[in-house]
Amino acid sequence: MQTRKGQSIEDESMEIIEREIGQHPYKGHEWKIVRRVIHSTADFDFAGKNGLVFHKDAVNAGIEALKSSKNIIVDVNGIIGLLNKQNLADFKTNVICDISNPDVVKEATKLNKTRAQTAMRIRAKEMNGAVVVIGNAPTALLEVIAMIKENVVKPGLVIGMPVGFVCAAESKEELEKLDVPFITNKGRKGGTPSASAIVNAIFKIIRGD
Repeated sequence: MQTRKGQSIEDESMEIIEREIGQHPYKGHEWKIVRRVIHSTADFDFAGKNGLVFHKDAVNAGIEALKSSKNIIVDVNGIIGLLNKQNLADFKTNVICDISNPDVVKEATKLNKTRAQTAMRIRAKEMNGAVVVIGNAPTALLEVIAMIKENVVKPGLVIGMPVGFVCAAESKEELEKLDVPFITNKGRKGGTPSASAIVNAIFKIIRGD
């Protein structure tokens, strides 16, 4: 739970963002999500060159999934550490991360795949209707995209924010081609702070904050 001092710092940060942002294309709930990402990264580029991209159904789909206590499936443990624990408890949300699962390590080695790929594939049954959050590994996002194309899974929302130089931008471009609810961004930037900020922002929207 936020302390009064912590809340005042957050409020001041949001005021600074509003004051310094200038023109941007976002409105309503989409702007609340973008603003939360900027707050978490101190990077105005998430509303500019590397701006967030929203599928037309993304926000509503995310709201419905989280309100309905659907699974959150993440690619790395770092995302879990940045999610608001009070929200997870209040909405009885199960957060799943298998990146360090010994069976995943063994299977990935056998198949010559990354652990991130394998961790997504083994959670196919839990992924239907879930919020899938990729903040680190482009291979994880590409695996989810492949599973969607194969009609193996139908996530409620895909948050694709992998960061890096190899396939990060390209994986996001592939996600944009799908007609499934998604939130992503342009370019190489991304990471666990931005990905988890999107989830936290949707929870705040649900709460009416």
